[in-house]
Amino acid sequence: MKKLIETFIETLSAEKGFSPHTCRAYRNDLEGFYAYLGEAAKGKRQSKTRANIHDVDGLVIRSYLGFLHKKNQKTTIARKLSALRSFFRFLVKKGVIGKNPAETVLTPKRGCPAPQYLPVDDMFRLLDGLKGDSILALRNRAILETLYSTGLRVGELVGMDVQDVDFDRGLARVLGKGNKERVVPVGKKALSCTRIYLDRRGMGGRTHDVNGEPLFLNNRKGRLTARSVARLLEKLVLQLGLMRPITPHGLRHTFATHMLDAGADLREVQELLGHASITTTQRYTHVSIDRLMEVYDKAHPRR
Repeated sequence: MKKLIETFIETLSAEKGFSPHTCRAYRNDLEGFYAYLGEAAKGKRQSKTRANIHDVDGLVIRSYLGFLHKKNQKTTIARKLSALRSFFRFLVKKGVIGKNPAETVLTPKRGCPAPQYLPVDDMFRLLDGLKGDSILALRNRAILETLYSTGLRVGELVGMDVQDVDFDRGLARVLGKGNKERVVPVGKKALSCTRIYLDRRGMGGRTHDVNGEPLFLNNRKGRLTARSVARLLEKLVLQLGLMRPITPHGLRHTFATHMLDAGADLREVQELLGHASITTTQRYTHVSIDRLMEVYDKAHPRR
């Protein structure tokens, strides 16, 4: 079964164009299921051949979901079930098994929690809290300004090269999920901070004639990672004593929420965020509607 998992992951990367992060998530989910089968076999004093692909049926998968329910949220369980469905669908297509045992298993009902975001005042406090003129301070200021200005996924941000930013036109080219390229506008403040950071790096006016030079570097002059961005943001939130913890993806939520609160069209925000479906973008309207109701309750004389 482990060999089949590896073959499936290779297909996701080579044929589907999935990112390394997505492939890693699929592998972790499928290997977790494989480990569960092995433990279940030990519990029944069976041989390890119990972890055989042909022994898996709907009952086994339901038992696995019950096992996951003890320590996982419904969203996590639904994601793991989706990974199993895709895996078994692949095996059916390849003729390894006759039918997909996960197809008839119902997905756990998921709630729709409001996205985590910062109010405008807290967002400005976060951005203004970045002090200092060291190269790291300049880099961090440029990173947070860019995340809030564009609503990029943190993986998209750290994957950008210097040449992807058009300072004259105020645009940036990013590679999103499924290797889909899109162009997003970048605000003047974010462009200014990024320009100052690049100047300190000695780039000067050489932003158009460099190939493959990462936009943001770590201490070892290599490409910055998404985890490093998360750590610097976590550290800054603690320093400023913000009441709401926030992640890099939370800044993406903040961007979308503030845009919709200010009257931006839902489909325009969908395009900016790079969502394939407008349904994904619509969840931000719940936050905006809550804000409208709050204003209404405070202001209307006959509420």
